[in-house]
Amino acid sequence: MEYINLGRSGLKVSRLCLGCMSYGDTSRGWHGDWVLSEDESRPFIREAVEAGINFFDTANMYSMGASEEVVGKLLPEFAHRDEIVLATKAFLPWRQAPNAGGLSRKSLMQAMDDSLTRLNMDYVDLYQIHRWDESTPIEETMEALHDIVKAGKARYIGASSMAAWQFAKAQEVARANGWTPFISMQNHVNLLYREEEREMIPLCRDQDVGIIPWSPLARGKLARAWDESTVRSETDGFGKMLYTQNVDADREVVEAVGAIAEDRGVSRATVALAWHFATPGITAPIIGATKEGHIGAAVDAMTLGLTKEEVARLEKPYRPKTPVGVQSTAPQNWSLTLKAE
Repeated sequence: MEYINLGRSGLKVSRLCLGCMSYGDTSRGWHGDWVLSEDESRPFIREAVEAGINFFDTANMYSMGASEEVVGKLLPEFAHRDEIVLATKAFLPWRQAPNAGGLSRKSLMQAMDDSLTRLNMDYVDLYQIHRWDESTPIEETMEALHDIVKAGKARYIGASSMAAWQFAKAQEVARANGWTPFISMQNHVNLLYREEEREMIPLCRDQDVGIIPWSPLARGKLARAWDESTVRSETDGFGKMLYTQNVDADREVVEAVGAIAEDRGVSRATVALAWHFATPGITAPIIGATKEGHIGAAVDAMTLGLTKEEVARLEKPYRPKTPVGVQSTAPQNWSLTLKAE
């Protein structure tokens, strides 16, 4: 396993991050029947640690907190706390009520304490804002995050999908006031969605901010033939809305991935993830693992070494898209269908 500093910080993370949205409880939240239980999740957490992955990402809204509970219970079985880098996120509502979500001081302080309780940890290594909150002044958000760091509840802070100007504004607010800046950007980047190449990725590279893409396999679309489906692809409502534009071009990309995978004798997932390691600025794609072979395919991607010709072949069919997954809105406007706990 390779390790790299996350942004300009001294925090060293593996070049792969295990995303833990798939671990939790199907009876809680809105993620569908593809979420694994604690016992089903254990082999994947163990395999990740044994593969050298030290970077794990979850969020307070994954299975409405159950993901944090599972991760917090399982990680200590396989690794010492000082060996792992645990990241979680806050923004989306955990209850349909005022202040139960968003990036206000009140909401962030509550969300942080609740996450630590579920994780059974004294601190998280990376505390991320899950989206931009237009209902809260960014000054309030950045000062609250700074205070969370100074209180020892988070070591570093990061951000997730938003407009580049919003991220730049947040960083400048932190700089101007002597507050803690973001060291990472968790944004939507893969062969089927490359709009971040226009502004966000160049901004992060210029400012030495780590880039940890979510959905590097485009919700699995890049890991299987175009006409194949899975339980998740059939039930993941958020995933369905992400890839509805320029589908003919997307199909060409998927076919190119398949052709190169066949030529190289590796899985489609390995090829699609290898593209991230051939893309300047990418620190660690956030992979999911719910079946045997998922982690192995991701590890193989680190050393596949795509040629310039193969990268060009993968990128050529792409057509520009209207940005998705970067909604700038107040949390109360996010519609969640909550299952009874």
